[in-house]
Amino acid sequence: MLHGDVNALEVSDPTSIGIIGGGQLGKMIAQEAKRMSMKVIVLDPQEHCPASSVVDEQIVADFKDQAAIDRLASKCDVLTYEIELANSDALERLEARGKDVCPSPRILRIIQDKYKQKAFFKENNIPLPDFHLIDRATDLNKVLKSFGLPLLVKARVDSYDGRGNTLIQSQKELLNWFRNINGTKYMIERVIKFRKELSVMVARNRKGQIESFPVVENIHKNNILNTTIAPARVPEMTWRKAKKIAEKAVTALGGSGIFGVEMFLTSDGRILVNEVSPRPHNSGHYTIEACSISQFEQHLRAILDLPLSRPQLLSPAVMVNILGSPNCSGPYRIKGLRGLFSIPGCKLHLYGKKTSKPNRKLGHITVTAKGASAALRRAKKARESLTLESL
Repeated sequence: MLHGDVNALEVSDPTSIGIIGGGQLGKMIAQEAKRMSMKVIVLDPQEHCPASSVVDEQIVADFKDQAAIDRLASKCDVLTYEIELANSDALERLEARGKDVCPSPRILRIIQDKYKQKAFFKENNIPLPDFHLIDRATDLNKVLKSFGLPLLVKARVDSYDGRGNTLIQSQKELLNWFRNINGTKYMIERVIKFRKELSVMVARNRKGQIESFPVVENIHKNNILNTTIAPARVPEMTWRKAKKIAEKAVTALGGSGIFGVEMFLTSDGRILVNEVSPRPHNSGHYTIEACSISQFEQHLRAILDLPLSRPQLLSPAVMVNILGSPNCSGPYRIKGLRGLFSIPGCKLHLYGKKTSKPNRKLGHITVTAKGASAALRRAKKARESLTLESL
């Protein structure tokens, strides 16, 4: 068990980490925890979730199942989560009873509602795209006059990877969409003309120590992250500004853990925060091979209030996601490994998901090289070497 002075780990009675969510993020958190001989229990509705292959125990239940969350808490010293769909009400009740939940359920509640998240950051003077609450009482003409077209409509809750987002191109489209909202909570956001999408992984421990990873550049396709380039191909002044804004956002939230801060670099050089995730993030996967510490170990250090390490970029790197193809659903196999493993600096991560479906994240490839251009070429070649086939 972890002692109060944070100086010892009892191997015979190991610290227990409970993770809500057993996907690839939970699996990679667990792999780091097991390296340090910690006990890991996950809660996930999928019986053979990716994390199940490395953890000590899995509770098979929905992310919002209060009884299951209570059961998980009874077995663990610290609770964390790898998905925003966790039950913030149940976690707040546990925290009120003295259970360690990191990051705090208060933060999760803010993040779960995209409008509340934007409003919170606006109150804390974090630069953002313009946004507006939309409901049946909204004056659409005023919104159109203020925001112009096109504009982006976002579902406020239970949405990620672009799900729940609708790009509105005309007044007619907006009116047709508005007639069919059916009680779902939405917000409207001004469409940003950006030069690049950037992100920073920022860790904060309970003592308030903050450490940031390098600023990276992200390329999305169909609203899903496709490629991360580390470091971002921007001037020093830009990455310094991005890092400062990301750390300010995480400081405003408080709590402990690692946070993925996604941002836009606009055509006029401004940095605007898009969203913050209170967990490890897809754009931080490159840290496993390319940095002196991974985002997953840093997250564990933060939630256990251990000293954070200052991340150093050891090599330029490119991460590309392996996504389910449109013509491959159900059980699958991946072909082309011989070609992939012939590429220098190439590392393959498969998550162990039993079935494929279009755009499902099945794994990723990280390529390190002496420069970003070489890493990009190798990563493209590596991804093209793989094919997915249905069984």
